[in-house]
Amino acid sequence: MDDDLLKNPLDMELKGMAQQFGSLLRAVIETVDSRGLKSRCLHKHKPAVTRFLDSVVSIDTSSPVASKYKKRFEKRGEKMFTFLDHDGVPWNNNNAEHAIKRFANHRKDADGRFTERTLEEYLVLATVFETCEFNNLNVLKFLLSRETTLKALLKMAGR
Repeated sequence: MDDDLLKNPLDMELKGMAQQFGSLLRAVIETVDSRGLKSRCLHKHKPAVTRFLDSVVSIDTSSPVASKYKKRFEKRGEKMFTFLDHDGVPWNNNNAEHAIKRFANHRKDADGRFTERTLEEYLVLATVFETCEFNNLNVLKFLLSRETTLKALLKMAGR
């Protein structure tokens, strides 16, 4: 949404939608920062989410960019706020984005020169690298240990 706002600074429909969404998200993030990802604390934001989604659905949009966001909120709005109902679910997808970044870079570098077998081998190694990195464990140390299970990796990481 931020990128689209930068590209379309005069789109008042998009700007209004983004301001509402930003206000809602700031309130939610403030709760996450002070109380953590606990549904009992985050559940108080459900009425505000419902009001936001209802207001977005009810507006008439003439801007193509604002219309795109309106459709997105209509279709997936409730799913965007699933984390309010479950403990420990992150409010953003940073972990998922980080996890696929390594593969996306490999895909660019490989330029279609990989087979199914080499891709499977790469994905196994990428998974090991990401899991070690996520658990603050030296990848080389894990590989040299000859351990082969997630349980062993977590044990090495002290978890």
